[in-house]
Amino acid sequence: MTESSYLAAVRESYDTVAAAYTARVKTPAELDPLSRSMLAAFAELVRADDRGPVADLGCGPGKVTAHLAGLGVSAFGIGVSPKMIELAREAHPGLRFSVGSMTALELDDGVLGGILAYYSTHHTPPELLPVVFAEFHRALAPGGHLLLVGHVGDGEQVRPTHAYGGHPVSYRSYLLPVDRIAELLDQAGLAVTAHLVQRLDEGRKRTIASFLVRRPELPGA
Repeated sequence: MTESSYLAAVRESYDTVAAAYTARVKTPAELDPLSRSMLAAFAELVRADDRGPVADLGCGPGKVTAHLAGLGVSAFGIGVSPKMIELAREAHPGLRFSVGSMTALELDDGVLGGILAYYSTHHTPPELLPVVFAEFHRALAPGGHLLLVGHVGDGEQVRPTHAYGGHPVSYRSYLLPVDRIAELLDQAGLAVTAHLVQRLDEGRKRTIASFLVRRPELPGA
């Protein structure tokens, strides 16, 4: 799948499900304790280093962006779905949201103190993840932090035809192994400092992995 075709499928699908997604997806305050703790740890790291704002990439309706702002982080959101961005702006008028793609961020080099990719990279075909992670590295300030969270697996693809209340979708999800994601981050020059794997249980249909990642400091800094 080419970059343009996968982005079109994601954009059109999330435009279609935007209202239902917003109504159904939990707020961060409703998440399990471990998920909340990873967001809190990320916010604390970003605040302590104070190297710039946080971009919530794939921000959807802005629920997690707003949560970060509530934790004292200067945060803004970028998402590929115009309808999701419209809903985010309506729900959180005090925050900045814009339409864009994480494959080509309209941001200067090294301007971000943090990037949050919260369940937003799994629609990216694996062969394009190096492009995405290179953009993360470019936009992060040296010493900046990334929190990447998503579903993982053994390399399988999930291709639903309907989601979020039965609305038609055409995106795919790529469930990569934890070690492969860590390897791709390392190849992009990003250092994994910690990761958490939440296994399947009665309330969880898929394994979740959270990666705390840092762009290394410049030599001599």
